[in-house]
Amino acid sequence: MRDGWVTVDRGRIVAVSKRAPADGAPQVDLGDAAVLPGLVNAHTHLELSYLRDEVPPASQFVTWIRAIIAARRRQPDPKAPEILDAIDRAIDESLACGTAIVGDISNTLVTFDRLARSPLAGVVFYELIRFNPADARAFVDEATRALESLPPAERVRASLAAHAPYSVGPLVFRAIRQAIDHHPFSPCSVHLSESAEETEFMRTGGGPWRAMLEELGAWDAGWVPPGGTPVQFLDDSGFLDPQVLAVHGVQMDAADLQRLAARGATLVTCPRSNGHTGAGAPPLEDFYESGVRVAVGTDSLASAPDLNVFAELATMRALAPSVPAGTLLDSATRQGSRALGFDADFGTIEAGKLARLLVVGVPAGTDDVEEYLVSGISPQQIRWIE
Repeated sequence: MRDGWVTVDRGRIVAVSKRAPADGAPQVDLGDAAVLPGLVNAHTHLELSYLRDEVPPASQFVTWIRAIIAARRRQPDPKAPEILDAIDRAIDESLACGTAIVGDISNTLVTFDRLARSPLAGVVFYELIRFNPADARAFVDEATRALESLPPAERVRASLAAHAPYSVGPLVFRAIRQAIDHHPFSPCSVHLSESAEETEFMRTGGGPWRAMLEELGAWDAGWVPPGGTPVQFLDDSGFLDPQVLAVHGVQMDAADLQRLAARGATLVTCPRSNGHTGAGAPPLEDFYESGVRVAVGTDSLASAPDLNVFAELATMRALAPSVPAGTLLDSATRQGSRALGFDADFGTIEAGKLARLLVVGVPAGTDDVEEYLVSGISPQQIRWIE
């Protein structure tokens, strides 16, 4: 909407129009600028922010995972000052880059209190990793109790996440699904079809992931490879539904994407991270052509240069030139807020929603504002409407 007006009262949008309000209320002319909803970083790992520039790029995903495991073992205390300070800096960076909501993956829940004290809204996903549990139900029940013990927060919620099909056993997936079913409005996240090694493991039960599970003492000798794709495995297990955020999808084929679309799941793409970790380039044009819901994430600072969702959009534009710029922006706003359960207050500019709006300076004479917004926006161009 060119030359549009947004009327705000007590932090909420009350009207959007092409004419200035006539009631004598204070007015602010923002000049040559675009006003848009705060962005949604639907997948990140804030607790890994202390590993910025510490984990080099890899040509194979398992190589990168080994480096992450080694780096995390060097600092086993999740509340170490270097970790907490890095989380706080990452939150500040997210805000400076125009992010309003995060889907944060945590193995320790250490980010919950830091996010609750910040202006960000979000879901902290308590990510579970266990391929060979002695008692899957007890394992998930313990995690559920940890979530229930968290203090209430106005804008931050907590839910469960399964790490990935190569690191979470079938009985653990079932127990997580049962726990989520008791909370029908809580989203759930899972890394899915991220790497070629993952698809090989699910198809044959061998390859680098099998070797790594054996090295870690996590192999389950009774596990039988399902023989299909990771998406097919989770779908056949009854895990996929509209509550699920399936992250990455680099190795998904047309049938996988059709399954996700049919189940109403959201596919979260993080293309810059995929390049860094050796997972490959996601087939973004296939994602959008399939009709699956697509949201955007930066992943962690261990695998991405920054937490700027606008920079992620610029990479998506390069990988998917046929996808309209407005569709990409929709992924970074409306789709992400819906997937995380915040669409009642965020994601679009309409009456009744929170006025958590961005102002992005746009050069005078710009013909296609949406195209400009996916060309690479820096924090210096961004400010929040106060």
